[in-house]
Amino acid sequence: MSWAVDTCIIIDALDDKSEHSEASILLLNSMPPGKLVLCPVSFVELAPSFLGDVALQRRFLDSIGVAYEEYWIRDDTLCAHAAWHRHVAARRAGKAPKRPLPDILIGAFAMRHEGLITRNPSDFADIFPSLAIRVP
Repeated sequence: MSWAVDTCIIIDALDDKSEHSEASILLLNSMPPGKLVLCPVSFVELAPSFLGDVALQRRFLDSIGVAYEEYWIRDDTLCAHAAWHRHVAARRAGKAPKRPLPDILIGAFAMRHEGLITRNPSDFADIFPSLAIRVP
C-alpha cells in the first residue's frame, strides 16, 4: 500500500530554499520506493508551481518517486462526502475552523491508502481521526 503525499510536501521538495524543504525531502526519501502517490486534487493544486506545464510537473514527480496517475474512485467520493458533512456540521456549531474543500478531498483519498504525508497534520486529524499521518 502507498502513502498519499500532500501538496505542501511536493512544494517543499520543489523549492529547495523553503525552510521545510530539507525535512520534507528526507521524509520522502525514507519511504520505500514505489510507495508514494499523489491525489488528483494535489496534482491540480500544483499547476501554478510548474507554470501550468504538465510535462514538467510529471518529470519532477517522476524524479522524486511520487506516482500521480492514481484514480479517484467512488469510495473516495463517499468518504469525502461524509467528512465534508461532519466538518460543516462542526463548523456551524462553532467547533471547527473554516477548512478548504481540497483538504477534505485529499484526506479522503489518503484514507484509502496507508496514510498521509503532510506538514499540516491539524488540517486533517480532526476531520479524519483514524488517518495515519507522517510529518517531516
